[in-house]
Amino acid sequence: MNEENLLPEEDILELEEEGVNTIQAEKVNLSQARANSIFADKVSMKQSGAVGLKAHTVSMQESGAGSIKADEVTITDSGILLLQAEDAQISGGTHVGGVLAHNVELRDGAILAVASQNLRAEQIQTKILLAGSVAGEVHTVVDTRGALLIALLGGFVSGTMLLLGSFLFGRKK
Repeated sequence: MNEENLLPEEDILELEEEGVNTIQAEKVNLSQARANSIFADKVSMKQSGAVGLKAHTVSMQESGAGSIKADEVTITDSGILLLQAEDAQISGGTHVGGVLAHNVELRDGAILAVASQNLRAEQIQTKILLAGSVAGEVHTVVDTRGALLIALLGGFVSGTMLLLGSFLFGRKK
């Protein structure tokens, strides 16, 4: 089954110590396996990896993924580049590049950027935080107000430079 597309006859696919290109099934269980693309209703990964994953429910333990788009996500001790979800629970030293979710619960992790309506956190480190409401301990470099201030200052500086450039180097008649 090395590097092929899997469309199982039954809607439950179990992979252990294998690699495939594309998986489409109702339920996918990966254990020490890898896949480029996964499309499923429910995905469970343990010590596995996926480049792209789209599912209703995702559970990951000691795994990695490039991008995840799901309704409900539970992640422990894993690494993800981009995560988009309705509800996300992230814990146990998980590292994530970016999270876009309606409700996020974070415990003991590091995330580059978080955008969420509701954020509950315990000992989280993030560089950029955009959240409607925050409960818990979050260490951030740029929060929502800081991001707005940076955007305003960036727009002002860019506009000023363009205006000066047109005065100094504009067409002469």
